[in-house]
Amino acid sequence: MKSSTFRLLLLLCCTSLSYAKWITAWSGSVQGPYPTGNASGQPVLTAIFPAPESGARDQSFRMIVRPDIWGARTRVRLSNALGTKPVTFDGVFVGVQLSGAAVVTGTNRAVLFDGKTSVTVAPGESRWSDAVALKFTGLAAASLNGRKMAVSFHVAGESGPMTWHAKSLTTSYLTGPGTGAKGNDESETAFPFSTTSWYFVNALDMDAPNDTRLIVAFGDSITDGTASTLNGDDRWPDVLSRRLHATAGDRVAIVNAGIGGNRVVGPAEYTPAKPFAGGPSAGQRLERDVLSLSGVSEVIWLEGINDFNRANNESVEAVENGMREIVGRIRAKIPGVKIMGATVTSAVGGPTSGPETDGKRKALNEFIRSGQLFDAFVDFDKATGDPQTGELRAEFVPESTLGGPGDKLHPNRAGYQAMGMAVDLNWVLGKAAAKGK
Repeated sequence: MKSSTFRLLLLLCCTSLSYAKWITAWSGSVQGPYPTGNASGQPVLTAIFPAPESGARDQSFRMIVRPDIWGARTRVRLSNALGTKPVTFDGVFVGVQLSGAAVVTGTNRAVLFDGKTSVTVAPGESRWSDAVALKFTGLAAASLNGRKMAVSFHVAGESGPMTWHAKSLTTSYLTGPGTGAKGNDESETAFPFSTTSWYFVNALDMDAPNDTRLIVAFGDSITDGTASTLNGDDRWPDVLSRRLHATAGDRVAIVNAGIGGNRVVGPAEYTPAKPFAGGPSAGQRLERDVLSLSGVSEVIWLEGINDFNRANNESVEAVENGMREIVGRIRAKIPGVKIMGATVTSAVGGPTSGPETDGKRKALNEFIRSGQLFDAFVDFDKATGDPQTGELRAEFVPESTLGGPGDKLHPNRAGYQAMGMAVDLNWVLGKAAAKGK
């Protein structure tokens, strides 16, 4: 009896050890160096970062991110992908955001790298941390759903040009230069300055059951969320996230890999010395922003309008060929992956669009709908377009971030809601799961 009981306990132990895997629960595609990019609602930061070429100097960051799922353990990835000198990080902590810069008392956990409290990341490189246990006294796992995490760290010395994500549409917090390491301070007052961008941190993983799936929303500003609500988490991937969790719980996660201004084809070269506001091309950033994420099973890709605008004027054939090459790379790296193409929404009446631009957009949309490349498609164009005018529907135009009339290119909160509702859950989850069976 004792022997059989021991064998049962051993089996249960081994099963539990193999039950969990890493799933990326949040991502912020990097670009840069700061201030190259398209930030929204950004405070004036000249006193915080006096010289962009010098970057941060002996100061701390508290980046606020929303994991799409929570687990028993987490790890974070710090990036110096667009830097030009080694950056040393120490005083790294993760905790549950209370409000503003404050962290819920007792939740701040120290983060180590190979067992050490500091890590130096070379230019062009990124580093994952060790696993961090997230057992919080008084906070049940279910109560963390929808909560945000504070990722805090200190830049020791001077960073040089900073790798960042310009348009976070989320308020994060900073200290001034020369103020030292503050990551272990859970108080509101430790981080007196704010930003609407993410710096250095670009991915966060959670422990998840082996059958958990990850969707990557890959794209440009309309995936990044331009014109959505600041701190509202109402980009189309956020809307889709809430639908997925309402149906499938935490068996699926979605992360946002959009960059405002991003293109399929260009720029041909992207370096810290030759940056571009829209970030590296989709192909140049694919490894970092999709292929290297943990547990990817589906990709939804919306991109192309920036390639066709008056300034860039790429051909339809060039964009289609770029998409073929990138989809091929995804399939080669992730066997069994499903890829959904998204039709490109209208820019008619916008500042960078004309008849030629819209003709190319329509031609690309027919390619996406044709089934030649993608496993399925979501018709964002149909969900947001006015068939009478060819423009975005009038109610989707006024901007939600700072107010104003909108630019007839970026949907507002209501437009993103329509997009998030247009994705077929049967394709993502399977018919039985989507119906809640």
